[in-house]
Amino acid sequence: MPRWRSLRLVAADAATVRFSLRAGHLARAAPPDQILFGLFLPGAELMLATSLHGIEECGERQMLAEHLDRLLSDDLLLLDRGYPSPWLVALLNDRAISFCTRVEKAGDGGFACVRAFLRSGLDEQVVTLNAPSKRDAPTTSLPTRQQVRLVRHVAPNGKVRVLMTNLFDTRRFPASAFGDLYHKRWPIEEAFKRLKHRLNLEHVSGLSQQSVVQDVAAKIMCDNLQTLAGLTAHDQADLRAVERINHAYAHTALKPVMPALLLGMKVAKHLRGVLKLLAKHTYLHRENQSKPRKSRPKSHKFMTQKPC
Repeated sequence: MPRWRSLRLVAADAATVRFSLRAGHLARAAPPDQILFGLFLPGAELMLATSLHGIEECGERQMLAEHLDRLLSDDLLLLDRGYPSPWLVALLNDRAISFCTRVEKAGDGGFACVRAFLRSGLDEQVVTLNAPSKRDAPTTSLPTRQQVRLVRHVAPNGKVRVLMTNLFDTRRFPASAFGDLYHKRWPIEEAFKRLKHRLNLEHVSGLSQQSVVQDVAAKIMCDNLQTLAGLTAHDQADLRAVERINHAYAHTALKPVMPALLLGMKVAKHLRGVLKLLAKHTYLHRENQSKPRKSRPKSHKFMTQKPC
């Protein structure tokens, strides 16, 4: 498992999904709009855990809190701007979970100490967060105030980011390393896009919530198997580190043999052939390349464009 300074990276995020469900009278019919939460391993590009939630069920912070038991003592949690809050920081510190999250212009107006840090011009600073409010954490007995480390990172386009972490060891974790660390969270965004568009995550085979959960789990398992096949093909062909397996081709190549693999049939000969094919379809990975997306609303396909 690839590691960052002896820590396993785990990214957390959620995505809105709109399933292709038609009108019906099923007693336990699934709602068409739901939220898919996931814990993702960016180094290996494997989904560690997922769960489906209703739009109004709970917030992403609560979804994350329900999955903290999945994390190990040597994990480093990577979070985006929607997660920071005093009670979540207190919970992560209470469970001794390392984290790194982006906090400038965070939800709920952000932190006053972060705004002061931006005005100070410092590269890093240890600050103390205010105690969680009773509205945010009415039933918890967490410590009232939390110390965190703020790190300033300037992106290649000049945009200033502020990262918050509980990694205080400046020798082992220098401030200059956090820019690349936060960038390693991006594969979870690509994973959600891959699941939605290449594996047709939103195209389900039934009307009930149970069928939706089963379809989602099956497609995530298939995506993990494709990743494992790509890693195996890369290793067996002794490819260079900059040569990456084409995930789109891996999906096409593995699709014919996937049923036989899951049924435990003897397909070793065919699988070896597939791995050799995967090793021939690669692309060059170039570091520090930026392709900003145009700012526009996220679109969902119309129901008529989603096959059954």
